[in-house]
Amino acid sequence: MIGTVPEQRETRGASRYDAVIATFVGLCALCVSGYTAYVQRQQVRAAVWPILEFGSSNAPDIHFTLANKGVGPAIIRNVIVKVDGQPVKNWYEVLDRLVGPGEHPGSEMDMSGHVFAPGESMTIFTPFDDGKPIAFDKSNPPWAKMNKERERVTVEICYSSTLGECWTLRAGGPTSASTTVETRRCPTPSAISFQQ
Repeated sequence: MIGTVPEQRETRGASRYDAVIATFVGLCALCVSGYTAYVQRQQVRAAVWPILEFGSSNAPDIHFTLANKGVGPAIIRNVIVKVDGQPVKNWYEVLDRLVGPGEHPGSEMDMSGHVFAPGESMTIFTPFDDGKPIAFDKSNPPWAKMNKERERVTVEICYSSTLGECWTLRAGGPTSASTTVETRRCPTPSAISFQQ
């Protein structure tokens, strides 16, 4: 005859304890995994972070520059150049507003759609006088005028990293203070976008 086996309460209690411990360990592993993924994402983000800088200079000649001081490429999505707060379409319109109407020769590079490599710096515009860049000379009237008037030029450049994260650079003007703010996405080029 087969007898009944007495119930073992200690084993059932131990199983519950083991299940609680296993669940706790699983949750800890999930939290560590999530945190590791977050940290890796931040490291990748930092590894491709572009930082654009816009500036103008008066030596050795009058010129405007754009440089990527970051560690990742900067993809230019939208550019707005303004003179006295009013958008302009190209560098010739900039010079019309700064020094008056007329023929304005110069050397220019396109910004719109350009991909700036890390450490890349580009002279985006150099106005000319008599077929040459306007060299540093305080007694030269074109240099004196352009040196004063270049502070009226400001830019808003929306750019992104290779991860698709976007920033807007606002720079130029009399204080030459620049700010860069993170933006959700860059606006599509419009009627007020710079054409070069």
